Amino acid sequence: MIILISILLLGSFLHYLWKAEAALSKPWTPDNSSIDFSQRPLSPPANETFLSSPGYKLPLRTKGRDIVDQNGERFKLSSINWYGASDELFIPGGLDVQHRDVIASMIRSLGFNSVRMPYSDEMVMFNPEVPAHLLAANRDLVGKRALDVFEATVTALTDAGLAVIVNNHITTATWCCGADPCDAGWANDYLPGGLCRVRQTEAQWVEHWETVMVRFVDNPLVIGADLRNEVRGLWGTMPWEKWAAAAERAGNALLRMNPDWLIVVGGTESGNDLTGVRRRPVELDVENKVVYSAHVYSWSGWGSMGGRYSKRTYSSFVKAMRKNWGYLVEEKLAPVWIGEFGAPDRPGIGDANYWQNLLRYLKEIDADFGYWAINPRKPKDNERESYSLVEDDWVTPVLDYRMKDMTELMRQ
Repeated sequence: MIILISILLLGSFLHYLWKAEAALSKPWTPDNSSIDFSQRPLSPPANETFLSSPGYKLPLRTKGRDIVDQNGERFKLSSINWYGASDELFIPGGLDVQHRDVIASMIRSLGFNSVRMPYSDEMVMFNPEVPAHLLAANRDLVGKRALDVFEATVTALTDAGLAVIVNNHITTATWCCGADPCDAGWANDYLPGGLCRVRQTEAQWVEHWETVMVRFVDNPLVIGADLRNEVRGLWGTMPWEKWAAAAERAGNALLRMNPDWLIVVGGTESGNDLTGVRRRPVELDVENKVVYSAHVYSWSGWGSMGGRYSKRTYSSFVKAMRKNWGYLVEEKLAPVWIGEFGAPDRPGIGDANYWQNLLRYLKEIDADFGYWAINPRKPKDNERESYSLVEDDWVTPVLDYRMKDMTELMRQ
């Protein structure tokens, strides 16, 4: 009888979980303001929001919770991610569809003033010649190698007046991030030989950074280095102190190349956790150069008492944000850039709940942010990217609830 009752209780609990998940997946109906936004042209961004405007005096530094110029004027990062150089094809997406100058102009027209550009260590190590068909709209780059194409793409962005933050995204060139321990941190030489297809030490990681960034030493709109994407260690076991020390070593090496760069240090636990900063901040040889970064997605928060962010109330969500990283901004301790967040163009109720909670909080604290991503297609298999903000032509904007909220955040 006890076994039967236990089976019935377990079955009831599993049925409840199934119904709860099904409810989160139900399609969300856009509100009237989002519908109205999608039906009118996007107004042009103000020139003074771009770092290339005469109102800013470089280089940038940090002051309390803000990134500021030499006159103390805040530069708010309103960023977007343009990925591809971190994936199997080794180059930013879309170069077979549009010229890089056209894509840069499109990003600027959406109001973003900065771009996060990910790369993989494998791209740097092997630096292959890029197949011509991947550069069909950039024929001047045919015959070039991956690092040359990356440099040309970054230069196109800065020529358009956009600031760029380079990001070491992953060791092995592939979609990030899964459970593979080989890509869970900046070095994997501690793992058994033969486990990782691409192996690297910490010293090699720093050398790869130097190889990439030497190309941008004299480009003032390349403003910083996002040292590593979503550090998590072996299945979520990375101590903050270990990562902070490695970030200091890499950051100081880069600052010896150019003391003007900002050094971006992401949280542990896949970018969610910056709680360790309070007890052990990152300290570099050049003062006022550390910017912290957090990543926040609808599935973030799994395994915690409150559950994933897709199902949280606003009060529960904000409590988690303040604990993880928001305290740094609210207490004016250090800048935090939400370097990745995003949602699909056709969200379920859970996705919409997460998005509404996150954007409400970001607006309340006037946050620096970086949306994932501009790309309409994922590189390797040309799979549709539901998080994209442009159509497949790389120029037609998707003006929906996401751009409505981010435009409000940019212009507040």
